[in-house]
Amino acid sequence: MKKILLACSSGMSTSLLVTKMEAHAKSIGEEAKIWAVGQDQAKREMPEADVVLIGPQMSFLKEEFQKEANQYGIKVDVIDMMAYGMADGQKAYEQACKLMGDK
Repeated sequence: MKKILLACSSGMSTSLLVTKMEAHAKSIGEEAKIWAVGQDQAKREMPEADVVLIGPQMSFLKEEFQKEANQYGIKVDVIDMMAYGMADGQKAYEQACKLMGDK
């Protein structure tokens, strides 16, 4: 099971994207736990994730988040702005999978 943590300013703006990502994962027969939290909670939840995607509005925090994530051996990236804006669950899911080393 893939575990994908999304972090945004408050945890609210990514909720639609989570739903769309879950739907895409299900449509291709993959099991995934995808959840969204605010930036303050994200560092506490990192150990439970395989990868962390952060909202474009938090791109300035990528380096700080990656330093924290390094101790857990996970990667952090900024959600593609177009995927985020369009709530493109497939594109965001594929971005997360690519970070995890999937095709």
